[in-house]
Amino acid sequence: MVLSEIEFEPDDRYHAFLTICRKAPCGDGKLAGIAVAVKDNISTKGIETTCASKILKGYVPPYDAHVVELLRQSGAAISGKTNMDEFGMGTTTENSAFGPTLNPADTSRVPGGSSGGSAAAVAAGMVRMALGTDTGGSIRCPAAFCGIVGLKPTYGRVSRFGLIAYSNSLEQIGPMANTVSDVSLLMQVIAGHDRRDTTSYNQPYRHTPDADIRGLKVGIPQEYFGAGVDPTVAELVKHAIFRLEELGATSVPCSIPSMEYALAAYYVTCTSEASSNLARFDGVRYGPAADTKKSWHDAYRDVRKTNFGTEVRRRIMLGTFALSSGYYGKYYAKAQVAKENVKKDFARILADVDVIAGPTMPTIAFTLGEKSDPLSMYLADILTVPANLAGIPAISVPCGKADGMPVGLQIMGNHFCDERVIDVAYAYEQAVVS
Repeated sequence: MVLSEIEFEPDDRYHAFLTICRKAPCGDGKLAGIAVAVKDNISTKGIETTCASKILKGYVPPYDAHVVELLRQSGAAISGKTNMDEFGMGTTTENSAFGPTLNPADTSRVPGGSSGGSAAAVAAGMVRMALGTDTGGSIRCPAAFCGIVGLKPTYGRVSRFGLIAYSNSLEQIGPMANTVSDVSLLMQVIAGHDRRDTTSYNQPYRHTPDADIRGLKVGIPQEYFGAGVDPTVAELVKHAIFRLEELGATSVPCSIPSMEYALAAYYVTCTSEASSNLARFDGVRYGPAADTKKSWHDAYRDVRKTNFGTEVRRRIMLGTFALSSGYYGKYYAKAQVAKENVKKDFARILADVDVIAGPTMPTIAFTLGEKSDPLSMYLADILTVPANLAGIPAISVPCGKADGMPVGLQIMGNHFCDERVIDVAYAYEQAVVS
């Protein structure tokens, strides 16, 4: 039942939105009257969905993603579609075909990516909650950079039906908000089984955050405080872990040897899957119409060259190479072995501890244009991609500021232990604000 409409103002300052629903209907339910922004790679019936790419400019889905159906049923007001790195490929939201999003904490800096628009919309107070997607850190990175809370749920706990695919085996839709309680509330709405998603599990979320973490064991991997992690960031996170100890938790040193190969395994896997998934954007089924006077090969090449951005083309080519004859065994097959080793390492550690903690990102938010070479941008994902490879839940919660910019504490847990991860984040958050 529609109760009313909420009006939303244009976003002229941060470019967090690509599309704003000036008048959004809202109804009765858990999210009655609450404004929720939706990342622009999640299908919304009747609302343009572009993945921040020129190749999908003007595309209006004829159906809602499962999570959007649940939002509408819960009474939420969908405020619009948020900016992102094109097709989710990036760590800064600078790879959008329609211009970058700015970080509300400092507009000379990036908000993180690829869900940078969702994070910025929440951090700037434009919405109370948002949906993002996380393939290798794309919820947690912008949450850390913008100073909000972001959860990558266990793989399969939230339906991916209606998510425009980038890397099927890694990506997950998840909640973003200013508080752990609001992340938990949004998770109550979006989690659960969906028969249209064959990777979906029947694991609904009906949890209320609990700040009592007495007796919990927190694993502290040495690799999360090694080379490349800014010393100030490391100290802030260590102090946050000390606060968890003050609340009754016990820290346990541990090691994840497979971290050495995690980043390479991630980029081989995700680019290979992107090469396959993005083949559908051919100027026939999707994208601007191809020039039928040209040969199919030339028309296909021209549509993709003109309408895909540089980073998307780069990843498609990398993935095509990794899957090509003679190289599949050298790259993709080896990446899957490394992925299994990451899973085994996390399973081994989480058999002895309740959660694992460390920094979300190795540095604070970059300045606009700072990560101009692809390798330095890829290296920024080193602390977030392992959770995607393992398929486990991971949350980023603010734990202070370095040089005036937010820093995120990352908490990871075992499969389908999202509730425990949320409890630890909530305990820390409450200890800081009280």
